[in-house]
Amino acid sequence: MKQKRFILPESEIPTQWYNVVADMTNKPMPMINPATKEPITAEDLYPLFAEECSRQEVNRTDAWIDIPEEVREKYAYYRCTPLVRAYSLEEALGTPAHIYFKNESVNPLGSHKLNSAIPQAYYCKQQGVTNVTTETGAGQWGAALAYSAKLFGLDCAIYQVKISYEQKPYRRIIMQVFDAQVTPSPSMSTRAGKDLLTADPNHQGSLGTAISEAVELAMMTPNCKYLLGSVLNHVCLHQTVIGLEAEKQMAMAGEYPDIVIGCFGGGSNFSGISMPFMRHNLKDGKHTRFIAAEPASCPKLTKGEFRYDFGDETGYTPLIPMFTLGHEFRPANIHAGGLRYHGAGAIVSQLVKDGLVEAVDIRQLDSFAAGQLFAKAEGIIPAPESCHAIAAAINEANKCKETGEEKVILFNLSGHGLVDMTAYDQYISGTLANTGD
Repeated sequence: MKQKRFILPESEIPTQWYNVVADMTNKPMPMINPATKEPITAEDLYPLFAEECSRQEVNRTDAWIDIPEEVREKYAYYRCTPLVRAYSLEEALGTPAHIYFKNESVNPLGSHKLNSAIPQAYYCKQQGVTNVTTETGAGQWGAALAYSAKLFGLDCAIYQVKISYEQKPYRRIIMQVFDAQVTPSPSMSTRAGKDLLTADPNHQGSLGTAISEAVELAMMTPNCKYLLGSVLNHVCLHQTVIGLEAEKQMAMAGEYPDIVIGCFGGGSNFSGISMPFMRHNLKDGKHTRFIAAEPASCPKLTKGEFRYDFGDETGYTPLIPMFTLGHEFRPANIHAGGLRYHGAGAIVSQLVKDGLVEAVDIRQLDSFAAGQLFAKAEGIIPAPESCHAIAAAINEANKCKETGEEKVILFNLSGHGLVDMTAYDQYISGTLANTGD
């Protein structure tokens, strides 16, 4: 197995996050208060989110936001993460393309989600908040937040999508190791959950459903804030540490990406790897292609409609300008639980609308075939979500094989699949299907 790893010293951890909205010609439309039909202000978000996160959410002018020193100290537990030249994958494909991946799977919780969980928990602690709540699909975000809440002495309650709660018991256990209260969603513990279960006692849950329950709990619990793992602007902002490091590492390799790829659920890891490179398209005349790889069973970017929609199933959240399948859409029970979301964040939605980001949809069996090929070549078993990015990268590398072009492809390995082995077992045994395509 042949690899080359580009590793930055701890001193190179970014000191600022990059806010792409400041440099966008066509800025995302604002979120709307569904009651007043007026644009949301930071103050409108204070009851739900930490105040600093609320200010970051609506910031459209500052391209660079300082990372608090205590957050950088916590980042130093696992950052900077490696950039890897995937020589063995290139050889397996017989492609002239140069394939690189940013390995976010090496942090303590196994996925990129920690990059936003730490600052969100930090801002809550600084504000004097004592309780936090959230939703999670496959459990990467829930695990990251449970750990981050423990770091800052916060009590944490998590609603996990019921089908993922059942499919992925080890991620539930990880959350419980850090003393988080984990409830399968929909549940009987909230009004939103009761209504959904009354209408459909066999409801298997969705991220939209779990968001409704978590938001309701946050609004009903004293000194409690809701923390979100994707979709919103401030979450995507925090994830730009990925791409900012990757810029320096690509320079170490003496190359610059022609294509940047990330799997896509709500937009966090895709934005994290893409937006720092996107700024060079916006400001410096670069022509990098950006590809968001979503599941064929939940294709909001490729088959959804661009409009205002709720971020949750019940309609508790502000209206978000997004590509959406509708907030009542119930995605198929695929194993890539982190991608089972009906809508896309406002930033990526606007960039897709403007033709600056492309989208592809990947069938479940194709994603696992790509993930197993990657594992055999590079020795890393990827999360089902990350398999979608790998499949898109392989497709682009195969096009280079056909044309003879030596393009540079960069993708984000957003997490490992070591607690997703049931999914791989089903794939290898032939019992996994292209559910919901």
